Amino acid sequence: MFINRMIVSVVKVMPRKMIFLFAKNYIAGERLQDAVNEVKKLNSRGIMATMDVLGESVANKDESLLAKTECIAVLNAIKENNLNSNLSIKPTQMGLLLDEEFCYQQVRDLVEKARQYNNFVRIDMEDSSCTDKTINLYLRLRKDYDNVGIVLQSYLRRTYDDVVRLNAEGANYRLCKGIYIEPEKIAFQGKQEVRDSFMRSLKRMLDDGNYVGIATHDSLLYNAASEYIAKNNIPREAYEFQMLLGVREDLRDKIAADGHRLRIYVPFGKDWYKYSIRRFNENPNVAGSVLKNMLRIN
Repeated sequence: MFINRMIVSVVKVMPRKMIFLFAKNYIAGERLQDAVNEVKKLNSRGIMATMDVLGESVANKDESLLAKTECIAVLNAIKENNLNSNLSIKPTQMGLLLDEEFCYQQVRDLVEKARQYNNFVRIDMEDSSCTDKTINLYLRLRKDYDNVGIVLQSYLRRTYDDVVRLNAEGANYRLCKGIYIEPEKIAFQGKQEVRDSFMRSLKRMLDDGNYVGIATHDSLLYNAASEYIAKNNIPREAYEFQMLLGVREDLRDKIAADGHRLRIYVPFGKDWYKYSIRRFNENPNVAGSVLKNMLRIN
């Protein structure tokens, strides 16, 4: 692990073109058509998708308006190509940190467009500075729309309490571990602590009848979740598993073979660099694999 973290530091100073050669395993490409092609391949294998235009915080409202236009193009492409996919968005990309009312209108426009297409929008969760704002945004939208969902991160100590609150509103979830670096005061630091929090929240979500996208690449969590689902006769339509493009494809294939519904997160766009570096930080083993590939081709 220490060696892989050292490799992450090296990867960060590599030329972008070189990083892209290996990061492309985890992103569909820079263009919308690249993502459409990737989703078609996934759908042909019976796997669902969620498409995401890469990019987080915007500098001004014009940038946010452009991001919304790109997201509408995604919804149009899903409809036109008859794809089994929905849309994931970052609230800061929609202007959350600029103007919360502006952000609400932006996201509402997307959710409304998705409803016209009988589709769905997932509001991603970002770092802890955005948690309350994102939950408030979701709850406001939830009053008028049932085709919108939220993400919770099990490494935050507050998450179970958020589950109890949101379950009462019939929330539709993606539950993940969380990738942002947070202080111990608000976030569990140990791997098993995060796993325990994940399972506690998942059980409460499922027990209360909420739909859950179980987002994990952790075999231990997959086994625990699938065992709980089987033991409690949770219907197949009440949940799905979710994974990132290009990560743990061995587990991806096992999940599909075990008969569970599976959705792959398909990111694309010109902001691939920040996304790739964040994934390297999250999982230094990925950076180790990059170096191995470099040595193999040299």
